[in-house]
Amino acid sequence: MGGLGRVRTYLCIDLKSFYASVECVDRGLDSLSTDLVVADPDRGRSTICLAITPRMKERGVKNRCRLFEIPDGIDYLVATPRMRRYMEVSSLIYRIYLRYVSPNDLYAYSIDECFIDATPYLVLYRTDARSFARMLMDAVLAKTGIYATAGIGTNLFLAKVALDIKAKREKDRIGYLDEPSFKASVWRHRPLTDIWNIGPGTAERLARHGVVDLEGVTRLDRSLLEREFGINAQLLIDHAHGREDCTIDQIRSYRPRSTSIANGQVLMREYSFDEALVVLKEMVYESALELVERRMVAGHVSLMVGYAVPGRVYRTQRRRFTPETAASASRKLSRKTSSRRYLEQQIVALYEEKVDPARPVKRMSIALGRLEAESCETLDLFTDVRELERERALCCASIEVRNRYGKNSLIRGIDALECATARQRNVQIGGHRA
Repeated sequence: MGGLGRVRTYLCIDLKSFYASVECVDRGLDSLSTDLVVADPDRGRSTICLAITPRMKERGVKNRCRLFEIPDGIDYLVATPRMRRYMEVSSLIYRIYLRYVSPNDLYAYSIDECFIDATPYLVLYRTDARSFARMLMDAVLAKTGIYATAGIGTNLFLAKVALDIKAKREKDRIGYLDEPSFKASVWRHRPLTDIWNIGPGTAERLARHGVVDLEGVTRLDRSLLEREFGINAQLLIDHAHGREDCTIDQIRSYRPRSTSIANGQVLMREYSFDEALVVLKEMVYESALELVERRMVAGHVSLMVGYAVPGRVYRTQRRRFTPETAASASRKLSRKTSSRRYLEQQIVALYEEKVDPARPVKRMSIALGRLEAESCETLDLFTDVRELERERALCCASIEVRNRYGKNSLIRGIDALECATARQRNVQIGGHRA
């Protein structure tokens, strides 16, 4: 149902303060009038609040704040994260949407947000876009008790911006944008980071050229933008004018040219060089098992280690690392493989070569790239084929046991070390309690 020259109507629906709303509903409370935060108190006062209720936001508390940043005068409830429960409710709400629209016209952008191509349904239900959005929002509220907001736009980008910028200011929690209204109401909006797909790095680079809003982007010389942002300049230019040609059908049919497996974590405390090496080996093991389970091999590895910086508050959003705050390296492998031993050897070598042993470590990530099917595995003259087969058989047996009885049903000696994190992470979802 991709657009073929006619104007289409898209919805972007967001579940309001989703995690916090689920916790309120499960307690028989109204999220709009309850002071509640979702955070793990066992991680101390510096733990991040994964969500806060709208009532807390009205009191001036910032989303994704730390517990210690909440003013002392606010009496609030603390709910420990339950990621499995949130996934269950998200799945239920997805099924509610499917009562009204085809899965071909629905794209789940995140656990609490989705895009819908509403074009054919306005005719089917003999309604307008705002009434259709209200129909879906009311259905979710009636079934789950969770409030939603919606953005309506003539393309996916405008629907998302209408949600992020306009909907929160409307009494019915529904915002609308087309290209003319976008230029009238969003062109001069600040900060730029409120706009979808513009992060702090992009905003900082634009600021060097005196640009602080989207109107400023439209006034910059195209050649300058291309020098600064390369291939991404066209996307920035299109979005500055409120244009977006991509459709839900194209998103659903997209297949990346290359794939990778990534594994990262923020450590609960500052780790020494040797302690972080233990965690690194655990991460390599998990990634290697995933390779084997997916029947793929890797041809490239990369590593990033973030140092502990005095006074820094470690948040979850992306940040630009510098040599003073992190070490990073990558390497093309001499052969394509899923061998845990070989991958560990290569990544540990990068770690020992690039990481300063005198500096404490706070965060780590690895990635296995240039993935191909297992049939593309390559060998060299020094490869012990029998040993490689024994290692793969052991991995397959480990995967079978873990899938049947849980990841912690089978652990290695290294996982029992005090500094190890695998056993704890094995019972988490997305780095939080399941």
